Amino acid sequence: MKITLKLIFSLLCFPTIFFAQNEQEIKQPKNIILLIGDGMGVGQIYGGLTANKGKLNLERIQFVGFHKNQATDNFVTDSAAGATSFATGEKTYNGAIGVDSIQNNLLTILEIAEKKGLATGLLATCSITHATPASFIAHQPSRKMDEEIAVDFLKTDIDLFIGGGRKYFSNRKDGRNLIKELEIQNYQIANSIDEVEKISKGKLAAFLAEEQQLKVSEGRGEELLRSTKVALNILNQNEKGFFVMIEGSQIDWGGHANDTEYVINEMLDFDKVIGEAIDFAEKDGNTLVIITADHETGGMAITNGNMKTGEVEVKFVTKGHTGVMIPVFAYGPGAKNFSGIYNNYDIFNKMLKAYSFQ
Repeated sequence: MKITLKLIFSLLCFPTIFFAQNEQEIKQPKNIILLIGDGMGVGQIYGGLTANKGKLNLERIQFVGFHKNQATDNFVTDSAAGATSFATGEKTYNGAIGVDSIQNNLLTILEIAEKKGLATGLLATCSITHATPASFIAHQPSRKMDEEIAVDFLKTDIDLFIGGGRKYFSNRKDGRNLIKELEIQNYQIANSIDEVEKISKGKLAAFLAEEQQLKVSEGRGEELLRSTKVALNILNQNEKGFFVMIEGSQIDWGGHANDTEYVINEMLDFDKVIGEAIDFAEKDGNTLVIITADHETGGMAITNGNMKTGEVEVKFVTKGHTGVMIPVFAYGPGAKNFSGIYNNYDIFNKMLKAYSFQ
């Protein structure tokens, strides 16, 4: 009874102090890991969970919300407009890379983090110049401008990037060899996942494919997981903190192909990376993990399944994107702010708030 009365007295007389001491969500993270499963809607998530016999690392997440994701010129967004909204806090047209609806350059969360002295990185299972990673570092009117996007990488001081797209840096129409130029800027160049894993500090530019990487089922294996471990080790050496965007790119491609096995294999590969990010955040205690998608692809519906056997039955309604709301999962300090329903560009604002950059 004494404890109860004491608690009541504290709440009545010193409510601000009490809640400040007991609200862990006021803590600001030093690091943000933004994980984007391209094309990953609820169907893709639940398909992966069912195929994995009822378990995903994603279930370890504390807070869940949804984002509305229309582009300025279309109800159904593409990856460029969607990722640009995450990166800049502005809606834009489909195909836009780091620019607004009238093609003005927009400052990205990665560029802001750089200006604040944080370490930065981009990882993907596609060309690093592809729409999603490009939107965090480049400023071009069209996602199709891979060679121009590659040049934009050299205009920043990004600490590391790992993905495909070597040819956009080395086999260019203008004759420039951007890989040589990266070496002049003190980047270590890696051309395989084994070479990536030999690097433990410094700046890193890794090209794991000439253009697009293989499917996980066709030999890519756990490249994204292995790359993530290396990236987090390197980025975490910056005492001020880091920002990194990691994309599971090919969930989207499986949706476009209406290929259930492709979607699920890529979803489970991405979930391994989610697990690694959460493990890192648990040990670190100062890292915010955000997991979402730019849009859903295929209109993937789970029509039947079996959690014990991992069997999944699926129907698709389109080979394109759909306009449904997309879940946002968050873990760590500041995670609570990602609950609710909001616009996709609010993810940028919530990240700024988490870093106390506003």
